[in-house]
Amino acid sequence: MSLHTTAVQLVTLASEGGHQDEHPSLSPYVTGGGALVALMLLLWITTRFNRDR
Repeated sequence: MSLHTTAVQLVTLASEGGHQDEHPSLSPYVTGGGALVALMLLLWITTRFNRDR
């Protein structure tokens, strides 16, 4: 497989638009909020273990 045929296949794939394989119950706000809560929890745990500063 050459670089040219690979590029042609990728351009064809991108131009088709593809299908949306998104689950309807996954809200971006819930996902982002969950990630924010998890990162804040990790930050809080890190600051509890680093009391010498």
